[in-house]
Amino acid sequence: MGKWCGRFARNGFAGLHDAKGRGRKSTIEPAIQEKIITTAVTPPPHRSRWSVRSMARHAGVSRETVRRLWHANAIKPHVTRTFKISNDPCFAQKFWDVVGLYLNPPEHALVLCCDEKSQCQALERTQPGLPLGVGHVRTQTHDYTRHGTLTLFAALSYLDGQIHNRTAGRHTHREWLDFLKHLDRETSPELDLHLILDNYCTHKHAKVRAWLAKHPRFHLHFTPTSSSWLNLVERFFRDLTVDVVRDGSFESVKALATAIEGYLLERNLQPTRYVWRQKGAVILEKLRKARLVLEQAQIRKEDSSL
Repeated sequence: MGKWCGRFARNGFAGLHDAKGRGRKSTIEPAIQEKIITTAVTPPPHRSRWSVRSMARHAGVSRETVRRLWHANAIKPHVTRTFKISNDPCFAQKFWDVVGLYLNPPEHALVLCCDEKSQCQALERTQPGLPLGVGHVRTQTHDYTRHGTLTLFAALSYLDGQIHNRTAGRHTHREWLDFLKHLDRETSPELDLHLILDNYCTHKHAKVRAWLAKHPRFHLHFTPTSSSWLNLVERFFRDLTVDVVRDGSFESVKALATAIEGYLLERNLQPTRYVWRQKGAVILEKLRKARLVLEQAQIRKEDSSL
């Protein structure tokens, strides 16, 4: 113990690391190590990525050597993350409009994050699976029978996490207008309603706009295109998918609707509030860098095609 305390006293945290030159010497030539690392970012012919096995054969080393080098250099060919950068010319204006509602909600008003979870499929597994137990995992068949779909209309209250919801068999402006009327009935008439929405056409239908004109307490705030991550109700939809829809087995659309409504009823007894914490300036800086990288990638692609 005195050895490590002394090293920490002399060199701080750096003194807790092993000094260079300690341990077994590497038997892999530096050129081969560099090849394993640099080649990993370029897919092999006729394939989309390298695997540990294919790289080991290509470099003439063991799979464990490739795995160790990739891990040390944070190279993960098997991982892909999706993205989409908004091209909305009014991005900044819409961005600050929505973020401003999160950071400084208006008084005597409700901020409702609204969206539809469409095409919720009532899938029934063809055979009953084993439940989770000690020593074995839960099982389910890979195939299923389709019994139809439904659409969940949801409005997440930013201040308390309550969910206002309705289910419908279709997803048109008529169902959306019915949901707006539902919100009008279920909320205090003394409060203004600020709705955060995406740019789906049903939200801007002429009949919807005409109804909103007669109900001035509704204020719509549209997110920039391709920016659904700004709408916190999407975070709730993720929980709903994991907790109810994805791994469930439903013999009918009615059974799916019952499961969703039961989940929402229980959740609203102890609602979970999603709080916006990220600073807007930080997000915009990340987007600026992402756009720059995307532009450079596009230039390289055009140059290579010449």
